Amino acid sequence: MITEFDEFPIHQTSDPIAVPASGDRNVYDRYWFNGSDHAGAFVFEVGFGLYPNRFVQDGHWSVVVDGVQHSFHASGRAPDERAGTRVGPLRIEARKPLREVRVVLEPNETEIACDLVFRASTIALEEPKNRLKDGIRTLMENSRFTQFGRWEGHFTIGGVRTEVRPETTVGTRDRSWGVRPVGEPEAGAPGRLSRPGVYWVWAPLHFDDLCSHYGTFQDPDGRATQLSACLLPRHASIASIPRGEDPGLREMAEMSHRIRWRKGTRWPEAAELHFVSRDGAAFDIELEAMTRFQMHGIGYQHPQWAHGCWRGELATAAEAWQLDELDPQQPQNIHTHTICRARMRGEGRERRGYGLIETIAFGPHAPSGFRSILDGAA
Repeated sequence: MITEFDEFPIHQTSDPIAVPASGDRNVYDRYWFNGSDHAGAFVFEVGFGLYPNRFVQDGHWSVVVDGVQHSFHASGRAPDERAGTRVGPLRIEARKPLREVRVVLEPNETEIACDLVFRASTIALEEPKNRLKDGIRTLMENSRFTQFGRWEGHFTIGGVRTEVRPETTVGTRDRSWGVRPVGEPEAGAPGRLSRPGVYWVWAPLHFDDLCSHYGTFQDPDGRATQLSACLLPRHASIASIPRGEDPGLREMAEMSHRIRWRKGTRWPEAAELHFVSRDGAAFDIELEAMTRFQMHGIGYQHPQWAHGCWRGELATAAEAWQLDELDPQQPQNIHTHTICRARMRGEGRERRGYGLIETIAFGPHAPSGFRSILDGAA
């Protein structure tokens, strides 16, 4: 199948661009965005995914305001043209690749809408490749980049418009692609994973002159199966961001974290990060929780609007919930982004900033004291 993208010299296989390199049903290509107000007045997130071998494309926009999380969901048939980053009233426009992206949720019957522009402050940081096997089968293998920036625009909930200003609204985005479990469960014999579960911590943080990045997968005993951290320059304008690699990027030689969990939950109250750079400089970061964002608001582990599920040619919906009324031990409520104030000490100075810590902790994790699939902190 020939599409408009075949006009460009970007082919990676002998097939047309519309044909994925793998026949795995779980091939995907995904956008994610986050934005948060310095004072904690709001936090919003966007998810948009293409699942070509499932013939599905879906998108989500969700915001927390005054302790209530409002979510818009849309799902439909995946287009053949890869430029078709739109599902129903939600669309993503890559105005300037790796520099400026617009997210629009047009006015619709749900009374949730937005028109927001993300402008980058850093390079697009390539993260370590994620790989997970179950016996001989590859469950997950993907690439991802993370980028820091600021937001400008507005959103509307139930007729109430909120302005989003770049002076007070920082954000992070990522793009990932490859293979990972999505969509309706597959049939067949049980897999061979001896201790099912996942423990993932990810913390992108903004400071005045730099951003910090940390991510790790750990096994149930707390041993890291993936671990990375760095500091990277935060640039004053799009024009000053280097093309390709940033010579100011500092990779860390040592990195670790510690989380204080809210009693009875798997939700962070506070956290600490410790870095040592390759030239021996130590950095200590303290995180203080401000606002919790539930990731099922943009489809992750959502009981009805999970990623990649077929819901017909086009379907949309909206929902809202009080954050303090959610059951912390329901599976869909485990995966969270906690918006935090941050304080970094290192190299003789102190920096203050903002960001988030993402946590997914399903199953046992000895350092956290978790012993079963969903038990909370003691």
